[in-house]
Amino acid sequence: TLTTYLGGESVAGGKLKEAGTTHWTPSNPGATNETGFTALPGGNRNKIGGTFTDIGGRGFWWSATEGSTDHAWARFMYYYYNGVVRSNSGKKNGFSVRCLRD
Repeated sequence: TLTTYLGGESVAGGKLKEAGTTHWTPSNPGATNETGFTALPGGNRNKIGGTFTDIGGRGFWWSATEGSTDHAWARFMYYYYNGVVRSNSGKKNGFSVRCLRD
């Protein structure tokens, strides 16, 4: 619903991501943070080995929608892409969570 409201997956990332390259690896194209969400590139914790990767380059967030008993839907944002990617990911991965007040 959010990505649709923001104009679709191909542009929503830029509207959600922190502008500039203080935290994001250059180049971070199209990042305006016009929504005030200030998405940061926290990377992820890999389910295999528990290593942390992609800090500074990618942001991974869980959604509240379950895909199956061991998978849930997540959204990814990348330093080199203005959009948002949707993925049904294994729940053992470590992604960020953004809590919103109802």
